[in-house]
Amino acid sequence: MLLIPLLVGVGLIGAGRIVPTPVAHNVAGIAALITFGLAIGVAIERPSVDRAWLPELGVRSSFAVDGISIPLVLLTALIGVLVVAHARGEVPDGGSAATFLGCLLLVVGGALTTFTARDAILFFLAFELVLIPMWVLITRFGDPHRPPARAEAGWRFVLYTAVGSTLMLVGILLLVASAHSSDLGRLLEVAPSLPRGRQLTIALLLTVGLAVKVPLFPLHTWLPSAHTIAPTAGSVLLAAVLLKMGTYGLVRFPVALVPEGFGIIAPAVAIAAVISILWGGLICLVERDLKRLIAYSSVAHMGFVVLGLATGSEVGLQAALYGNLAHGVISALLFVVVGGLKRRWGSVDLGRAWPALREVAPHRGFLLILGLAAALGLPGLAGFWGEFLVIMSAWAPRRPGLEDLFHVCAVLAAIGGLLAAAYSLRVARLIWVGDEPDTPAPGQSSEENTPLAPDSTPHVLLTRPSGDAAVDVETRGVERVVLLVLALGVIGLGLLPWLAIDIARPAVQLVLGGAP
Repeated sequence: MLLIPLLVGVGLIGAGRIVPTPVAHNVAGIAALITFGLAIGVAIERPSVDRAWLPELGVRSSFAVDGISIPLVLLTALIGVLVVAHARGEVPDGGSAATFLGCLLLVVGGALTTFTARDAILFFLAFELVLIPMWVLITRFGDPHRPPARAEAGWRFVLYTAVGSTLMLVGILLLVASAHSSDLGRLLEVAPSLPRGRQLTIALLLTVGLAVKVPLFPLHTWLPSAHTIAPTAGSVLLAAVLLKMGTYGLVRFPVALVPEGFGIIAPAVAIAAVISILWGGLICLVERDLKRLIAYSSVAHMGFVVLGLATGSEVGLQAALYGNLAHGVISALLFVVVGGLKRRWGSVDLGRAWPALREVAPHRGFLLILGLAAALGLPGLAGFWGEFLVIMSAWAPRRPGLEDLFHVCAVLAAIGGLLAAAYSLRVARLIWVGDEPDTPAPGQSSEENTPLAPDSTPHVLLTRPSGDAAVDVETRGVERVVLLVLALGVIGLGLLPWLAIDIARPAVQLVLGGAP
């Protein structure tokens, strides 16, 4: 399951233009399907591997899955199939199809390795494995109209990730040195009994380092630019897979291994999470670029996930894990829908007048409305249960003496849910109904919401006049199949939330066994 996407990905990148495009698509598609099939088998059988790798350093090649990692393994493998399939209809300019598909597979393989690693050092190495292929996707295959912005977004992604990774590495090394083991099972037994001061130091390093990847306010500023520039497949992987690596790391390391230290910083984490919820929602109310809007909504949704972790309760952790999974499916659906619009229209600027999707592309319009409804937490869809249970857990936290703080956080998080409804209705009014946009402020850029000089031009070059309904934006072929699968996931998780919750319950109880 791990070797196939990694080896095939490296092979495709190495071959480059030597491999004909149809062959590259077929090879990548077969690899993704086999990986998904093996992921299902791993989820059912739950095999484990434990072999010596670097015995001098005490590092082992140890892999296993539990109720926390299984949903993410399945999500990652499924997203891998969908992005490879989607690439049949859209390989962006910037390189060969083999290179593009190889990068997609490397990201999937690195994420799967991260979710299954049972050694702290191995986890870190796998965590870093996705950095280079994602950077390539952003800088080489991103928005072809904005080369300088591609470079800026790529290097900002690398810089933020490098800083976060450095902090995380120092925290992991301190943890391993203190517990004399890098095995996560052994660490779960030993690390919770470390001295209070040592736990606090480790928790701070790991939490801040991983918060960059979540991302959590104020470490989120790399995400909107990366999403805006990245190709559709890159945005899907970024939102549905890479962000999940950050929250998964929070669960595996500070929450589980140094619970006393994490408990000390939990109030600050909760406050940062609530600021993420409110800040993301407020930005979405005024953001004009639809891809950036979805990126900021991701910041808000991940704030709910982190707030659930900060409560320290079983309900909060279950809600966070479920919300993590739900956001992966919802964000993937929205980015595929909006990515198709941007590719055909040349822009997704809400400050321009666009044809009503209900008239020119009812299928795409319906899927956009479905994704927005799920994102705002409509009951019966995937987004509802995670946010609802997080608010409940914040009202009854497992943090003695901090009840009043978490009560305020619960109220503010609920207000964040109202903001989600407001910006979702705004997007629906402008894109689904086709209403005239609000009058932009004088000298305001349509793409970046930053002031422009009077003689400046917007960054994005439109490929058609505003309001031209002649461009076909309806879903077709493979794209329609991909969207159908994601839509079924959004509905299925909303109607059957217990599928994910029951799988995770035993592992959640084990994680919280060491919590104060």
